[in-house]
Amino acid sequence: MSKQHQSIIQLKPLYLARAQAASFLSLSESMLDKLVAQGSLPRPRKISAGRSAWLVEELETWGKSLPVSDLLPPANSGYGRAGKAS
Repeated sequence: MSKQHQSIIQLKPLYLARAQAASFLSLSESMLDKLVAQGSLPRPRKISAGRSAWLVEELETWGKSLPVSDLLPPANSGYGRAGKAS
């Protein structure tokens, strides 16, 4: 008998719900809401009568448009040894 190879295909989601969108952007849900209300972050899309979600492509574009930070990551983020720049 020969072994059959199975391919595993992983698809990127098209839409993300509120909690997923916030997590995807490393934001709290309240900050996500605030940025949407300010018009800084794209608004969610209506995907059915009672459901809305964010288009992943728009979230990625928004995230990539942000300026580069001059701040170092927090001490416990795994940056360098024991959180200190090497």
